Amino acid sequence: MANTLNKKFPRLLPTPARKGISAADLVDGAFKAYNGGRLAEACRLYTEKMVAGEGLVGMSLTGALTPAGLGKSCLVPLIKAGLVDWIISTGANLYHDLHYGLGMSLYAGSPFLDDVQLRHEGVIRIYDVLFDYDVLLDTDAFVRQVIQGPEFQRAMGTDEFHYLLGKYVAERGRKLGIPDDSLLGAAYKYGVPIFTSSPGDSSIGMNVAAMSLRDSKLMFDVNRDVNQTAAIVYDAKHAGHTSSVFILGGGSPKNFMLQTEPQIQEVMGIEERGHDYFLQCTDARPDTGGLSGATPAEAVSWGKIDPDSLPDCVVCYLDSTISLPLITAYALTRAKARKPKRLYDRRDEQLEAIREQYLKVGKIEKIEHRTDLKKKPKRNLAKRASSVGLKKK
Repeated sequence: MANTLNKKFPRLLPTPARKGISAADLVDGAFKAYNGGRLAEACRLYTEKMVAGEGLVGMSLTGALTPAGLGKSCLVPLIKAGLVDWIISTGANLYHDLHYGLGMSLYAGSPFLDDVQLRHEGVIRIYDVLFDYDVLLDTDAFVRQVIQGPEFQRAMGTDEFHYLLGKYVAERGRKLGIPDDSLLGAAYKYGVPIFTSSPGDSSIGMNVAAMSLRDSKLMFDVNRDVNQTAAIVYDAKHAGHTSSVFILGGGSPKNFMLQTEPQIQEVMGIEERGHDYFLQCTDARPDTGGLSGATPAEAVSWGKIDPDSLPDCVVCYLDSTISLPLITAYALTRAKARKPKRLYDRRDEQLEAIREQYLKVGKIEKIEHRTDLKKKPKRNLAKRASSVGLKKK
C-alpha cells in the first residue's frame, strides 16, 4: 500500500517555520493539508498555470474587500504586475474604493460597538471598519460632479463608465500624492476593464439614478456588458490562449464572469468548451443551492468550465481577506510580472470580432445540443499549450 501511495501522491513533508520566513515559503512549506492545502494549491495554480504565458485572467470581487484596504494592498499590486487582465466587481466595492482614491479616512474599529450610538455620532460601520458619515456624502458629491461632464452624457457599458471615472480618481490621487491607492485609478492607468454585473445595486448607481432626474443622459448599457465580457473571453480562446477565472466570494459577479462561456456556446452558437482554469475563495457551501457555493464540477455541466481542466480547478474555503493577501504575496514572489494586456484599448475590436462570428454561425432558432466533448474547437492549440508551458490534459 505504501508503494502505491508513493506513486500517486507526494509525501507530506512540512518545512519548519522560521524567523523572517516569506509568505511564499510559508505557503510551500507549511500549508500541507485541509484548507491550508487547498490554499497552497490555489497559489500554485495561479502562478504556474493561470498567469503563465499570455493566459487571460479574469477576477470577480464580492464582499466588502475594498473597505478593508484590499484594493490598495492586493488588487492594485496585481494589476501593476500584469497578473489580472479584467475584473467584474460589485458596485459597492468600487464605491468604497473611491474613499481611498480620494484620500478619505477609514479606521480599524470593532464589530462589538453600539450601532445606535454610532448612528447618533454619524459613524458608519462595516463589521470592524469605521468611517464618518461625511465620507459617504463627500464620495456621493464627487460622483455626481464628475458624471455631469459631457463625456458621460450617453449610454455606455460599465467598463467604459469605470474607465472614465477612474481617470478622475487617478488625477485626484496624483494631486493628493497617493497615486496607487485606488483600484479604479490603477485600472484606468493599466487599461484593465472593470464591469459591474448589477450597476444599480450600489451607491454609484444610486447617484447615477438621481442625476437622471436632473436630465443626465448617462445610462448603463447592460447588453454591451454581456457581449463585451463574452468578447474578451472569445478573443483569448480564439487566439489559442487559456482563459482563467479567479473568483473571490461568489454572487452575481461570479455568475457574470462564468456566463461568458454559455453566452458564446449556448446563445451565440459559437463552438467552445469553457474556461480553462477555475480558482475560487469562498465560505459558501454547495449544498444550500446558492451560486456562491456552486462547484466547478457543477459549472462543467453548464459549459462554463472545460471538462478537461476539472483536475486543475481549486476551491479554497477561506475568507478572502485571508486568502487574497497570501495569494498576492505568493504570486508576486513566484511569478514573473507580465506586460499589461490593456484590454480596454481593444474593446471595440473585440466586440466586432465576436459580432462577426455570431452573425456567421448563430441563429434565432434553437441551437443544436452539443455533447460531443471529444471534438475540439478549431484554434491554435499548439500555441495555447506553449503559452502555459504545460501540455493540455
